[in-house]
Amino acid sequence: MGKLILSNLGHTWLLDLDGTIVKHNGYKLDGQDSFLPGAKAFLKNIPPDDMVVFITSRMDDYKEMTEKFLGEHGIRYNHIIYNAPYGERILINDDKPGGLPMANALSVRRDEPIKIEIRIDKNL
Repeated sequence: MGKLILSNLGHTWLLDLDGTIVKHNGYKLDGQDSFLPGAKAFLKNIPPDDMVVFITSRMDDYKEMTEKFLGEHGIRYNHIIYNAPYGERILINDDKPGGLPMANALSVRRDEPIKIEIRIDKNL
């Protein structure tokens, strides 16, 4: 299980959609999206004041269907970036002067259950 130990500051979550949160290409293969095991609970566990940004290679043609699915399941998000390239996603950020690392990255296997524990450490 992956662990994220975070500060009590607000966070920005950059989350891939297909193969991470929902079945990869399920919207094409099955005609609809379906959550991967643990993904819905994981999303609901994100602190309510945090920003959630989904990134997907889905084309704009799937925007309405994607947002309807998320809405029907009560998944909150701030933005969805569509039409992302198929390659790596790179996050670069500066650390706080006190030493708090400001960039976290986790890679998960495609279509595997989400097993990430989130813990807030008020001492960070």
